[in-house]
Amino acid sequence: MEKLNTNQKVFMSRLNNKFKFRLFSLFNLPMALISGLNIENITMNQCETSVPFKFLNKNPFKSTYFANLSMAAELSTGALALLYVEGEQLDISLILTDMKADFKKKAKGKTFFICKEGDEIREAVKKAVSSNSGQSIRVQSLGYNTQEELIAQFEFTWAFKKR
Repeated sequence: MEKLNTNQKVFMSRLNNKFKFRLFSLFNLPMALISGLNIENITMNQCETSVPFKFLNKNPFKSTYFANLSMAAELSTGALALLYVEGEQLDISLILTDMKADFKKKAKGKTFFICKEGDEIREAVKKAVSSNSGQSIRVQSLGYNTQEELIAQFEFTWAFKKR
């Protein structure tokens, strides 16, 4: 397993620090800040995020609005994508090209999303750098409530390309 370079270690440290993540959100993801999205933990291979059930996130059905769930799920995959793009010396573009969601149960409280595909994301970024062609990868994020019941399953397709 490869080790993180200095830029990646600093980036990961910022994401794992609640205060620094809020500052990052203020300038880069203001809706995440407003809705209370958090990165619970990010490592080389996985990222866990959370979104609370609160007044700003609710829908008329007394559950968390699907867009807020989507943001938290996307963040669990996107943070890993940013981590590995941050590690490259070259300018790499990344863009979300597709999303699929399957909602299993109402989200009536805090919901946690976890993506465990950091290794696969890292490989896609490496291929984009070495092959001079764009690379796409489909990754999964699973959402659970505090009772560890599956709430939602998301799939995101990320595309990476050397500029």
